[in-house]
Amino acid sequence: MPEGVGNTIEERRGEFLLSTNRDRLDLNVIHGFLTASYWAKGIPCELVARSIQNSLCFGVYKQAQQVGFARVISDFATYAYIADVFVLDTHRGHGLGKWMMEAIMRHPQLQGLRRWTLATRDAHRLYLQFGFTPLKKPGNFMELHNPNVYQETSSPGEVE
Repeated sequence: MPEGVGNTIEERRGEFLLSTNRDRLDLNVIHGFLTASYWAKGIPCELVARSIQNSLCFGVYKQAQQVGFARVISDFATYAYIADVFVLDTHRGHGLGKWMMEAIMRHPQLQGLRRWTLATRDAHRLYLQFGFTPLKKPGNFMELHNPNVYQETSSPGEVE
């Protein structure tokens, strides 16, 4: 976990284990899902590894196989952004996404934050259960967004 974040949390529900232990994460599973997702299509594995290193991560496992993932980007004082939430297709329908969100929302290092945000195209019903709503003042928010950054062939400053 990022520096200053508390101890590992692990809990079981039936045959599944939810854990914040970064050593359990399977980078191949996480990268494999994200690189095919609508929000991170083509993301290089090195960037996924770096994002994990700089986030509070939640994994769900059936035996030793990772079947779900979510990460939280936070200053652990005022703000948190929930990102990269997924459950493998073969394990959907068991409430694993909801379980991850429950664990995120009750994590001791994420209590008392002023603002939480996330972006989703298709999981609004899940997040509504945890109090998330559309932006009340979307005009107050700005973004710099490059949705094709992982498909571009050169990096900033690189000469072709």
